[in-house]
Amino acid sequence: MQLTPRELDRLLVFQAAELARARRGRGLLLNAPEAVAIISDTVCEAARDGATHAEASAAGMSVLTSDAVLPGAASLVQHIEVEALFTDGTRLVVLSAPLGDPEADGPGAIKARSVEPHDVADTNTVVVVNTAAVPIAVTSHWHFFESNRQLEFDRAAAWGRRLAVPTGSTIRWEPGETQAVTLRPFAGRRIAFGFAGLVNGPLDADGAMTAALMLARERGYLGSGA
Repeated sequence: MQLTPRELDRLLVFQAAELARARRGRGLLLNAPEAVAIISDTVCEAARDGATHAEASAAGMSVLTSDAVLPGAASLVQHIEVEALFTDGTRLVVLSAPLGDPEADGPGAIKARSVEPHDVADTNTVVVVNTAAVPIAVTSHWHFFESNRQLEFDRAAAWGRRLAVPTGSTIRWEPGETQAVTLRPFAGRRIAFGFAGLVNGPLDADGAMTAALMLARERGYLGSGA
């Protein structure tokens, strides 16, 4: 059986969620990764069952409360983003404070904060058009080159880059909408694995972008060339 990277990621979430459910069934309080797994799996399964975007979001928001997790865990789960397969295609579901108010999470809770991107000279701007009949959102750390195939923009200009927006935030395009966005390069080891499965390796390897553009064209990604 051949599985795409996205399908493998989905199986990993399901397995983690099943393990978390088993532990919860034994009366254990969940840690943050276990809670995220259950919430994410709930959203994906609701979408697979034919739920609307709003219904899947509601399912994810209601599946757990702070009573189900260890002290401090709710403060670590303030923001979850899940790409789920709906009847009209893959769409992003964003959940804020799915375990309730983190301020009431007890003593010793860890408070997270959004971090603004560093100022960098090496940024560029691309004009992006949503050609789809549904809204499309892209998250802060998604490899922009691999964004939804129905977003039309210069894919080569987005190679190795992500949105220059605060961590955890998104930019959304309504059907037919055009927006110019600023992109900044990935730092660190610059290895892209997962996402849409167009790279799965070092971004700076010889021929990596050429091979990814060819694969993108084969799969119908707009802006990847003729």
